[in-house]
Amino acid sequence: MVKIRSMEDVYSLIRQDILNKEQVVATYDGYQREMCLYVIGTKDGNNQALFYQFGRSSRSGLSPVGSENNWRCIPISGLSNVSLRKGEWFTAANFSRRQHCIDSIGAEVKI
Repeated sequence: MVKIRSMEDVYSLIRQDILNKEQVVATYDGYQREMCLYVIGTKDGNNQALFYQFGRSSRSGLSPVGSENNWRCIPISGLSNVSLRKGEWFTAANFSRRQHCIDSIGAEVKI
């Protein structure tokens, strides 16, 4: 497991590791989350990422793995306690390259 120490590291490391399909464990909005990163880039000039959350918790609740309700669009600046790890890759049947979370794509997972 790689522990990310600074906000500069967050974007650059998860951008690189998106191609390796590593899991991201992080705190966002006060909730610890386990997620798979699908797209990273910017929205209105701010660093943003589209994740599929498969574990831990969230304000809106978490559906069973495979549910189409577990997609999360998260500003990178809101993530803390970020680490990367190898593990199973999770998704939902409704994944599409068309999304509204990110205007300018920096990297996206290859499926």
